[in-house]
Amino acid sequence: MLIKRKSIEQAESSRPPARKPKFAPVTLSEQDGVRYLHFGTEWVQGAMRIRKPDWPELEYAQQMMAWMLFLDQPRTIVQLGLGTGALTKFCYKTFPEAKVTAVELNEAVINIGYAMFKLPPSDARLQVLEMDALDFVTHEDNHGRIDVLQVDLYDATARGPVLDTPEFYQACAACLTEHGVMTVNLFGDHPSYARNLKAMKFAFDDVLCLPEVHDGNVVALAFKTRPTLDFAVLKERAAQIQTATKLPAKAWVRGLQPS
Repeated sequence: MLIKRKSIEQAESSRPPARKPKFAPVTLSEQDGVRYLHFGTEWVQGAMRIRKPDWPELEYAQQMMAWMLFLDQPRTIVQLGLGTGALTKFCYKTFPEAKVTAVELNEAVINIGYAMFKLPPSDARLQVLEMDALDFVTHEDNHGRIDVLQVDLYDATARGPVLDTPEFYQACAACLTEHGVMTVNLFGDHPSYARNLKAMKFAFDDVLCLPEVHDGNVVALAFKTRPTLDFAVLKERAAQIQTATKLPAKAWVRGLQPS
């Protein structure tokens, strides 16, 4: 996730094994009861309110849950890019019948998730994989098995998602079940935005975007099968979501409606 903050305190630096790319140091900052994750720069890669560790603190992270308007009982949820584990923790808590998997290449991010962001240990429903997201989505064993795919793949340079090719998004689409949904965190005021949307529209039956938040974050929803946009039904569903979870789902529906 990418928004700017000015105050950064270094918390941990980890040198990855030689077989992996070199990562920027994992750093932390805290302000007003919120702990932030950085990769050695002012860019925020995730956040956790210390008193509410399972809550997605940032608005863009809440928007990443907008797939709930279209799927109410997912069986398999996968997060590409762990960050602070905000979405992984929220999904694990909110959907007790679902299997939740997080895929993260940087071992230091995984370790600090356990140490500083209250990521729960793996069990029968929760799995954290240290691997490349591209390897995960191109593995045939994962094709046709995932109901929800949440993609938040940024590095320290803030140049847009690190995986953004048509081939990557085709592989993401291949992972989804017939009515599966992918949400992606994009950077709306960066040249990568148009490139990502074009690649997603090539790979998916339909792509919708929510209004921009923060310092340029735009969440896109990509559908394996084009949904029926009955806004009366979506408004009713949003009211149920908001009552049950406190997520601002009514705002999502307003954001999806044509202006």
